[in-house]
Amino acid sequence: MRRNIIETVLGAVVLLVAGFFLVFAYTSADLRKVKGYPLTAQFTSIGGLQNGADIRISGVKVGSVAGLTLDPATYLAVVHLSIDPSVKLPRDTVALVASESLLGGKYLSLEPGGDADQLAPGARIEYTQSTPGFEQLLGQVIFSLQNVGKSQGNPGSDAPAKK
Repeated sequence: MRRNIIETVLGAVVLLVAGFFLVFAYTSADLRKVKGYPLTAQFTSIGGLQNGADIRISGVKVGSVAGLTLDPATYLAVVHLSIDPSVKLPRDTVALVASESLLGGKYLSLEPGGDADQLAPGARIEYTQSTPGFEQLLGQVIFSLQNVGKSQGNPGSDAPAKK
């Protein structure tokens, strides 16, 4: 009987510590969506960017991706942004899809320009850049290496062998 009480109390302590850890992790992880003014940006490709992804300037979170749609006229991906009201962006700001790491997810990186005029709420970021996917970059490297081998007359290339 005494052993059951000790096991029950120990189990309650473990659950209490786990609950405290979850609350601490949630509050310190900054998982909240930023409520702010809306902007849009159009991209040829947003591969891997998801709704709710971070928007960062110099690595600092300044917003969240509020939605992803397809423009039926141009077939470009339209990214709807929500930017922190304390951040005022110049009109020549550049938006680009970036990778957190080789295996990590995607986020939207903003690079503010030097224009004196600022983007108004609801405006569109004119300058965007889609980053190629890892598979595309790897394919370009392999293709480049094959071309280098052929131009140097390495064995296994299409150059005729010397006798």
